[in-house]
Amino acid sequence: MKTISIQVPDLIDMDVKEVKFIIASRLYEQGRLSLGEASEVAGVSKRTFVELLGEYGVSVFNYDPEELEGDYKNA
Repeated sequence: MKTISIQVPDLIDMDVKEVKFIIASRLYEQGRLSLGEASEVAGVSKRTFVELLGEYGVSVFNYDPEELEGDYKNA
């Protein structure tokens, strides 16, 4: 795993755990990380990661609208 160092302005009141979660959740949302990989980046269990996704408004289900529509039509 890579280590990336970033500087965040002092006026942004975030701790390292929150920044890691935001990055992991965004990469998960984009489909670039699996649920397991994203939870590992965030430093939490899969269950905790799933629970936190809801608090940040990120869907656990990574389907784009076209995929969902296709699945609905084929059901």
